[in-house]
Amino acid sequence: MNWTCTMPGGRLVGMEPLEPLEAPEPRAPLAPPALHGIHVPLVTPFAADGSVAVDALEGLARDVLAQGATGLVALGTTGEPATLDEEERQTVVEVLARVARAHGAHLTVGAGSGDTRRSVGALAALDGVADAALVTVPAFVRAGGPGVLAHFRHLAAHSPVPLVVYHVPHRTGQPLGADVLGELLRLPGVAGLKYATGSLDEAAVELLGAGHDGVTAGDDTYLSPMLALGAAGGITASAHLATARHAELADAWRKGDTDRARELGHRLAALARAAFAEPNPAVVKGVLHARGRIPTPDVRLPLLPATAPAVAAALERLAALDED
Repeated sequence: MNWTCTMPGGRLVGMEPLEPLEAPEPRAPLAPPALHGIHVPLVTPFAADGSVAVDALEGLARDVLAQGATGLVALGTTGEPATLDEEERQTVVEVLARVARAHGAHLTVGAGSGDTRRSVGALAALDGVADAALVTVPAFVRAGGPGVLAHFRHLAAHSPVPLVVYHVPHRTGQPLGADVLGELLRLPGVAGLKYATGSLDEAAVELLGAGHDGVTAGDDTYLSPMLALGAAGGITASAHLATARHAELADAWRKGDTDRARELGHRLAALARAAFAEPNPAVVKGVLHARGRIPTPDVRLPLLPATAPAVAAALERLAALDED
């Protein structure tokens, strides 16, 4: 996630003077908050004139929290942050921070980049604004396990908010094994991990088998099996469309209601496959628009709006869930 954002007080995330890596006396490690339940990485709805539809964004945030989401994620991949300007990013964060505070909910904000020094400045601007920062493993540079560890060790030592490491190798080009991921989770100031490898792989089984706290499912299709293996929750875009069902699924696995969890998990996985049949968040936005929850289905280039068949397929899956 390589973006910048102007935060309240006029601070520009990612554009402050670069700090030296040998910064003096880092602050004491933070106690990470519990990361559990369903966190919704909200889309950025657009009005017909192309501007951010602020009222629709606020309505979505209030709706998903009322339906059982534990928290909100601002400026995640689903929110198209790379195509928002500084003022728009500030607006998104301010709106979601206000809603999260009103509901006593957790707010995570996407921040950071492949530049460790610049990421320190981005994180500094979240002080007093967010409960945690979602920080992607550095993309494109392929720093290797030791480099990734050094990157997050430095960020965790200097960030005013706990970090959620976003492991998404098909976007970053940086695969990591369970050993490195486990070391990341043990860093003081790291609250958790968004695990999004595109499969339920050996590393996930090993990581969850080791009993690490704060591992969340980042690929919607694998939410249910990740929860079954002990994941704390999920950061799932398809939860826009069936928030209460996603919250019910997490609760069922937590309580050991395996029959209900398996049945519901299969149906939510089918919804997720439909929601990601085309590049995220095009189908999600198409469904939200079709249901009257956002004013347009628009995304910004280089993304294209979802095709009518893709939206229809997702609506069909969603309607089946509504009938339950």
